Amino acid sequence: MNIETNPFIRFIAGKPIQVMAAIWLLISLGAAIQQISLSTTQDPDNHKFYTKYNNYVIFEQSHHHLLEGKNLYVGYEDEYCDLYKYSPTFALLFGFFSYLHAGPGLVLWNMLNAMLLLLAVVILPKPGLKMKAAMLLFMTVELVSSVQNSQSNALMAALIILTFVFLERRNYLLAPLFLMVAVFIKPFALVALALYLLYPGKLKLAAMTLFWFLVLLAAPLLVVSFSSLESQYHSWFTLLQSDHTASVGLSVMGLINSWFGTEVNKLFMMAVAATLFMVPFLRVKCYGDFLFRVNLLCSVLIWVVIFNHMAEPPTFIIAMSGVAIWFFSQSANRVNTILAISAFVLTSLSPTDIFPATFRDEVLVPWCIKVVPCIVIWGKIIYDLLNSKLNRYEG
Repeated sequence: MNIETNPFIRFIAGKPIQVMAAIWLLISLGAAIQQISLSTTQDPDNHKFYTKYNNYVIFEQSHHHLLEGKNLYVGYEDEYCDLYKYSPTFALLFGFFSYLHAGPGLVLWNMLNAMLLLLAVVILPKPGLKMKAAMLLFMTVELVSSVQNSQSNALMAALIILTFVFLERRNYLLAPLFLMVAVFIKPFALVALALYLLYPGKLKLAAMTLFWFLVLLAAPLLVVSFSSLESQYHSWFTLLQSDHTASVGLSVMGLINSWFGTEVNKLFMMAVAATLFMVPFLRVKCYGDFLFRVNLLCSVLIWVVIFNHMAEPPTFIIAMSGVAIWFFSQSANRVNTILAISAFVLTSLSPTDIFPATFRDEVLVPWCIKVVPCIVIWGKIIYDLLNSKLNRYEG
């Protein structure tokens, strides 16, 4: 049969977004089924057994702990491994899933993460749908990693991208809402506040951001007392502070530590990183250029991972969303293509069986290779923004 007349091939070529939506839905469903069907895992520290969807159990139980007035930020070894590290507001919002059985709840949670990210990419102002489908395909391996761990990282990427989308539309009601929801999941989303500088109406943006911040801050008062909520926030800040001093993650700090055996002062590193991140914003005359603005969005998405002391493999759906948008929003050149391929191979495929287990365990993991392409691409984005090296793409 002539491939050009094959109805299946023609459908895929003509409906790229629908095909990617179907693939991502199947991934969400398959990951949930896999997690539920796998046997439990024994924790080596306390010798208790936990489900493969432990993160989902943490989120689910946090809602019940909130309602019961329990401290969200202490260990509950009889229920789950690890600690709850998100805000009291997230525990409240997760209530919808908490009252479902684990099976359908996990499926819907995975689908929320996947489909909101897909929607965020699809409604980007540019490029065309075929390039957006290519972005989604490029991100698929990282999506699998995220939903297999029932984490919120795909949701975080979606919320940051949606913030940008609605800033572009001058919708100053929804843009701050999406950003503040992201902040109340993981505070590193505050970095995306820098995008406000690119748009007019900053006083209105500031006012709406403050409004949504206060609404979300106080939302748990619907179910708990003021004193209880105050105590929860105190415990949360204490936990975040201790987390900051205890880890380097798959980040620039982790790479320096593994390559050179040196512990970097995190405050100094963050100061340098923040300075480099903000320098392109000095080019105020470029704010009217969409390609300039979308590259700054990509800078945000990558920055919050490569300078995140808690970054782990499932976190990289955020960074690789930035890499995908960066690469497919511009016309391809040799350097960008090499960098994008390197990111796909060394960042997305490095944890997979495409590499021998020995090579993964002895080279890729201990040397933090997963983060390297993202660091290089972020540096390239900053260089291009400062030197007007953006490649126009008419998609």
